[in-house]
Amino acid sequence: MKIATAQFTCVPGDIRANVRQMTDLAGEARAQDAQLVVFPELALTGYELEALVADPGLLVGADDPRLDAIRASGIAAVVNCAAATDGELPAIETLVYGAGGELIATYRKQHLYEHERSVFVAGRQDGRFELGGLRFALATCYDNHFSELISRGTADGCQVHLASSLYGTGGGVQERAAVYPGIARDANVYVVLANHVGQAGPWTGCGGSALWAPGGSLLVEADARTAMVVTAEIG
Repeated sequence: MKIATAQFTCVPGDIRANVRQMTDLAGEARAQDAQLVVFPELALTGYELEALVADPGLLVGADDPRLDAIRASGIAAVVNCAAATDGELPAIETLVYGAGGELIATYRKQHLYEHERSVFVAGRQDGRFELGGLRFALATCYDNHFSELISRGTADGCQVHLASSLYGTGGGVQERAAVYPGIARDANVYVVLANHVGQAGPWTGCGGSALWAPGGSLLVEADARTAMVVTAEIG
């Protein structure tokens, strides 16, 4: 199957504007015959923690009507967002929709990064789903720095590791370039990274959304500046 990874510059705190961008990118991925498209961390709002604290209207649920256009795009999609929980704090949540718009998996970020810990609650369960005869593992940004999370995925038969992330310019460029091919090499799985490009909260996303093959060889990579979709055949 073909998988696409998408990068773009989020409109801060504007779910509807970001859904329009994501729907356009999903359409591009479908036009390239991809069956699945992966979006960056907090793609629906941008990485805008102060806004998320101040405005509960920026939290979404799986059936939120603001996501209807993505669900109707005709391609499976991995959508990362801020979501309400049963507790006081929201979670950084991944929603996975099938090509028919049905919810097929959810995952909450387990390893929160520094300042995120006062804003969000950490997830407690791994995320898995199957599509096109392949088994997928879900991870969000800082999660990918924890080998035990990745090892649990491979032990559970996952062949593809999906990462919705935010890496910025400066040191984030080197970090991105080390972490993700390293996962592909050490865990012997396909790795799909969706990263931000352009302004992303306090950072500037360095782009470079990419797919790697088991063993760590690069299959395809986006540039560092442009909103775009790149696809590769896996499996």
